[in-house]
Order: sequence, then C-alpha cells, then structure tokens
Amino acid sequence: MPDDIGPSPFDHPYNPQDDIYLIQASKTKDSLKNLRKLKIDYFKNDFSTLYSCILVNRLWCPLLWENPFSNPTKNYNFIEIYLHNLNGDLITELNEYRIEDNLFPSNTLFNYPSLIKYLNIWKILPPISEWTKNAVKTLKPEKRYSCEVENFQRLIQMLLFKLIIDNEANLHTLEIEIFYTWNSHLDNILKLILQNPNFIHKNLNFYIRKISLNGNDFLLYQSLLLIKDYNCSNTLNTIILCNVNFKDIINLDKIFDQLEV
Repeated sequence: MPDDIGPSPFDHPYNPQDDIYLIQASKTKDSLKNLRKLKIDYFKNDFSTLYSCILVNRLWCPLLWENPFSNPTKNYNFIEIYLHNLNGDLITELNEYRIEDNLFPSNTLFNYPSLIKYLNIWKILPPISEWTKNAVKTLKPEKRYSCEVENFQRLIQMLLFKLIIDNEANLHTLEIEIFYTWNSHLDNILKLILQNPNFIHKNLNFYIRKISLNGNDFLLYQSLLLIKDYNCSNTLNTIILCNVNFKDIINLDKIFDQLEV
C-alpha cells in the first residue's frame, strides 16, 4: 500500500458497519477504488470480513485473490477455479491425467489468475501439494501411482504459473527464495519465468530475500539475476555459494552491481 495517500479516516476501532455503509454509498468504480486503498491495510488478510463485504458488493472480491496462496484457512480449492481458465494445449495436458470432466467450475465471475498481486515462487509449492492429495481421486486409475502423482503435481505447478503469466497478472511483488537444497520443481518454474521476461519487467517490484546456491544451480540463476530493466528492491542480505567452480562463471561482478550488494 502506498505511504503517500494521506491520513486515513479509518484511524479508529474497526466497525464492520463502516464497510457496509461505505460500500452501499459507493456508486462508481473510482470511489470504490479509493475506499479500497484506504481499507486494505485493515483487512487484507481478514478473510471473514472480506467474505462479508462480498455479500454486499462483489467488486470487493478481487481483494481475496491478491495473495490466495497464503490463505490462512488452508482451503486450497481456489486452485480448481484457477484451472478453469485453462484452454487449448494446456487443458489437453491436464486431460491426460484427470477422469472427471466436471472437476472445475463451468463459469467464473472474474479472470482470477489476473488478480494476483503477490507471488512467492517457493511458498506456492506447499498449497499445490496439499491440493494434489485431494485431487488424486479425480485421476485416471493408471495415473494414481506415486510417480504419476508426482508428475501430476509438477504439471499443476507449471499450469498455474503459465496461467498467471498468460493472463498478464499485474504483480506488485514477486518474491524469489533460492535455497541450497536442490528442487527440480523450483528450477522448472524459474526457467519458465526466464522464458517470459516481460513477467518481471511489467510493473513489478522484484524482491530477492536470500540466495543459497550450489555449483549445479549457479548458471541458471545467473541468467535470472542479470535480467535488465526491472525494479529490484535492495532486500538481499545473504548470499551463500557452496561448491561453485568459478572457472566458467562470468559476469559475477555485474550480478553484484545489479543487486547493489
């Protein structure tokens, strides 16, 4: 939330009736947008209040979808709603696994993948893993073996990222946490991001919290760290390089200059 919007008229104990009154009084999208800016700090993570607001005015619904993967209720059924937006080759890939044709909603109110504002590429993995456990029963019998379930989970991860990228989500924060522990799922996601540089360039604050690399990962992440023309916030405070052979590494000085560390 911007710090320069001026004092908030809501600097008093929160009263849900305020929201009902204000939403009902709001007749235009512009006025609702202004109210949204003022109130977002108060209940951006208060899902119960947001659901109540939606019952009054559905234009508050996008607030629930700005950071869905951090849902404190641990209800990850929203992934099914995301997947409703699949089309063409992407849905063909999914149909190779699933057995139910009515797994996803037939229609949705919004283009939900385009509403996401905050994305941490590491934290997206656990919700998908939990959702996959329940989705296994919708898979074809021959796809329910452990190796196939692993492939299905990997597919869902890639499909969700493709949806977010293809629907031109206007992120305000992309957080990347790179750990020493090798994770092929994370590597595939980063490769997808590198194939779509506009995903980073477009209206985005790019936060890098911590980098911990081994020799196998460095060349891949070097490409990521050298991407030009993005707004990279100086939040990096730790770089750990383990078993990295610098013989074939170039542009290391440029990486540090780019990160301002």
